[in-house]
Amino acid sequence: MSRIDLDGYGLSASLRLEAAQYPELFVARILSQSKGIYRIISEQGEFFAELSGRLRYETIEAANFPAVGDFVMLDRPSGDQGHGIIHHQLTRKSVFIRKAAGSSSQAQVIAANIDSIFICMSVNNDFNLRRLERYLSLVWESGATPVVVLTKIDLTDDLLAKCRAAAAIAIGVDILGISTLQNEGFQDLMAYLSAGQTVALLGSSGVGKSTLINWLSGTQLFNTQMIRNDDRGRHTTTRRELIRLADGGMLIDTPGMREIGMLDVNTGFDQTFRDVETHLNSCRFRNCTHTNEPGCGIATAIKTGQLSAQRWQAYQKLTDENDYFENKAAFLKKKKEKFYQIACANRNNKKQ
Repeated sequence: MSRIDLDGYGLSASLRLEAAQYPELFVARILSQSKGIYRIISEQGEFFAELSGRLRYETIEAANFPAVGDFVMLDRPSGDQGHGIIHHQLTRKSVFIRKAAGSSSQAQVIAANIDSIFICMSVNNDFNLRRLERYLSLVWESGATPVVVLTKIDLTDDLLAKCRAAAAIAIGVDILGISTLQNEGFQDLMAYLSAGQTVALLGSSGVGKSTLINWLSGTQLFNTQMIRNDDRGRHTTTRRELIRLADGGMLIDTPGMREIGMLDVNTGFDQTFRDVETHLNSCRFRNCTHTNEPGCGIATAIKTGQLSAQRWQAYQKLTDENDYFENKAAFLKKKKEKFYQIACANRNNKKQ
């Protein structure tokens, strides 16, 4: 059997050097995962593997467990003698993490070692700028490059307006549009899928991720379904999986996500809200509460139309979520102090 060149699966020179520290083990990349069993690919082909007892015991946080896209070190080069055992996880160059669905604050890894992330959003009722802000914050934080992909562009008569609206939110990010019915825009996506490059797809159910993968792969890898009467999508993908395309690029599909909770994403947040941060820095007072102080940069920006009130409200909401996850006690204390400052300012205004 011919050897598989893992360079084509994204194994970089730095990862090879790291793997060389374990001469008794063999490097592989995780393609998919299901109930503790990993499907991986090594230089000798695909087989299944599971975590060693020591790795499972020493890994405290769920986000540190191996995930789809990770490079790992195993005890065997092939599955001829049963499942491989994963002993080490190599350093991630990027990792996309979200808060797990529901009330839990636990982090959930979506995929690792991604070069670009296609944020897929259809131009029908799924078009939601506030959700886009959430995606962008998490993608920037991951270390990957975001790309906004507007799907089903044949369903709108004001595509240009929606592209401009998305561009105002996704500052400096490429905005692309595709249509299955018109077979339009797909070639533009191939620039991100050169040999060895990994792209993850994110978006709500029904935005057309499965259709997009089928087109890029040139085969019917996933079933597709019509959207429901309420314009919401049906779940088609139920697990994360890395797929290698004929041209050498790789795709990681993910289940549709309508709920996407914020984590500690300070870097990603600053990238997403660069426009808001600029106005915050122009406030006259360092402790400005942005309510009724003179010289408030936010109030001035909203009044002059440089910043929309909706954008400012979204910034405040996501800041609260981020601060709460990072330090609940500090967040509640800061919130109490903020309300006290506002109350004092209101009393002083009444006296005047």
